[in-house]
Amino acid sequence: MKKRKILFLGESYRADAITWMNGLKEFGDFEIITWELKTPSTGFKNRILRVLEFELAIFKIRKLIKVQKPDMVIAERTTSYGFLAALSGVKPIAIAQQGRTDLWPEKSISLPLKKIIQKYAFQKADLIHAWGPVMSISMMEAKVDMSKVLVLPKGIDLVHFGNQNTANPEKICAIVTRSLLPEYRHDIILKSFAILNQKGIDFVLTIVGDGTQLATLKELAKKLNIENKVNFTGRIQNTVLPKLLQESNIYISMPITEGVSASLFEAMATNCYPIVSDIAGNKSWIKHRKNGQLISVDDYKKLTEELIWAFENKEYREKAVSENRKFVVKNADYSTNMKIIANKYHELIDGLNVK
Repeated sequence: MKKRKILFLGESYRADAITWMNGLKEFGDFEIITWELKTPSTGFKNRILRVLEFELAIFKIRKLIKVQKPDMVIAERTTSYGFLAALSGVKPIAIAQQGRTDLWPEKSISLPLKKIIQKYAFQKADLIHAWGPVMSISMMEAKVDMSKVLVLPKGIDLVHFGNQNTANPEKICAIVTRSLLPEYRHDIILKSFAILNQKGIDFVLTIVGDGTQLATLKELAKKLNIENKVNFTGRIQNTVLPKLLQESNIYISMPITEGVSASLFEAMATNCYPIVSDIAGNKSWIKHRKNGQLISVDDYKKLTEELIWAFENKEYREKAVSENRKFVVKNADYSTNMKIIANKYHELIDGLNVK
């Protein structure tokens, strides 16, 4: 029997996208073809060129469809690739909202246009992915047909992200695994650890990944006199990440906005205790001083206090990480969740063929 073919519209290099596509290959036996914008989104000139490329994108996508004849199209981000999927002419369509709303930045001059684009994508989609409950709230506010919405995270590979934690229990071994972009507030984290250093509290801080803020953050660590205790890994292979998490006892993430964080699930799976910003996307999974800690956005002094409290309350932390592992096994197992998603796609294609 001929393999069914899916066209994926989105940034194929992103870890989230790779997880999605690999899951469909493994559990749905799909063949995946990809298309994405080539122009980088950084820099004013590039952003102008990217807009021009976006305007011509549908012609290139339709040309690819004519050659490849996919059975289905899937796309990430309702305000960009999701819109292109809606225009593609292929049925069925599945689109995924990536952020809490995808209408970001919230004060952007293009927000009214993004709302129109998103509404069209929602209307044309046969299936809409909400990777977590926080995303469905904005969908209901946008009056989306909720019968089309599947609220389910893609999940993480629980074999890959095992729960054998080897962190040094005698000191704070913290890790940050978010992209080095302004909205993830790595500077707040560094300021907090500078206070720990002043208090004579021993630590090692590992900052994983790359981004526009790398040079600025390295300079800040130097200015704060903690550069010898902060390890900037740069971009790493995803296969290296589990070991780094297992060598850490505290996971920190301080974004100002959040959809559903696979990084948080990875930390919870590896018995790494989570301290995260007090925003809706994190509150779906973390309850303060129950299975982690929630910190007001940009409050580095509070972050310091909560880090000290967490480290001093070892028995509480051990119970919390044990419960978190159970939660992830039950709710965010990649092999379970991707089977559900892959089967849903086959049902959509079968339903179309019956019609």
